[in-house]
Amino acid sequence: MRINSVVWTVAVGCMAVMSLMAESALAANVKVTPLGGQDGEFCAQDRALIFEDPNGTRILYDAGRTVAGASDPRLGKIDIILVSHMHGDHVGNAHNKAPNAGSCGQPDTSVSDLPNSNTVNIALAKKAKIVTGSEMPPFFAAKLKANGGNASDSILTRFGGSVALGGVTIATVPAFHSNGLDADYIGGELGRAMALAGIAGYVGEATGYVLTFSNGLVAYLSGDTGITAEQDKVVNGYYHAKLAVMNMGNGFTTGPNEAAYVINDLVKPNEVIASHANEIGTVGGVVRQGSKTEAFVKAVKVPVHIPLSGKTMEFDAVGKCVAGC
Repeated sequence: MRINSVVWTVAVGCMAVMSLMAESALAANVKVTPLGGQDGEFCAQDRALIFEDPNGTRILYDAGRTVAGASDPRLGKIDIILVSHMHGDHVGNAHNKAPNAGSCGQPDTSVSDLPNSNTVNIALAKKAKIVTGSEMPPFFAAKLKANGGNASDSILTRFGGSVALGGVTIATVPAFHSNGLDADYIGGELGRAMALAGIAGYVGEATGYVLTFSNGLVAYLSGDTGITAEQDKVVNGYYHAKLAVMNMGNGFTTGPNEAAYVINDLVKPNEVIASHANEIGTVGGVVRQGSKTEAFVKAVKVPVHIPLSGKTMEFDAVGKCVAGC
């Protein structure tokens, strides 16, 4: 009887240890949550993703128009905001009236964020830092200061360097894309004159990002880009990215076949999250037949994850999705 009790106690103890180990392993994953236009769907305007490091640091990537302003209940704590470039669908010249406002194809983005941007308004409300490359930091610094924020919360990291914030290392990499600052963000006589002339402000080149999380995961965020040599030599060759977020909407960015080439032959991650479809990518949470999203999924040789709004995915240190996919 006594032996059985000892055996039972040891067994219970082992199970408890195994349970704690499983919880610890789960906690070591990076969580990725899309904040799109419609719950459970991948829609035309969807850009925004929240990355949560195992240590709790939360990074908002390209807030765009689908984050329903700084009061969007889906945001929660935000420590860092990344902006790939200054186009309205990425920095946020307007935003959804509320989560799920409108439809997947025609979201209700009737709330203007000019002249600040959705990004700046979120940063002010959340006391978050904005990390960008190129010539974008002075613009964000000026906007933060003009609205009672701290100009030093706009942080520069140009190609070739990196910054470490909240246990995450952030580097920028080239993205071949236009990056004009719309005159509406400038305002006043200068803004009106620029608008009449049809010219945009200069804020340098667009950027992509490489994030190194505290669990060792290295993720490439493409921004809006065409095919670049750096995707092979830098993102793959130097950083060894294991997870990629890849734009594939065509026309404005790489198309599905070009994006598949980037993933299959250049970056070579273990898994990829589709991004920037510029279409209704899913219906009822299922990839729409005949869509660019479907073409990308079929052309890529590694697992492709569709960022369904509100559905959290978890990735381990080697970029493998272990939950929510």
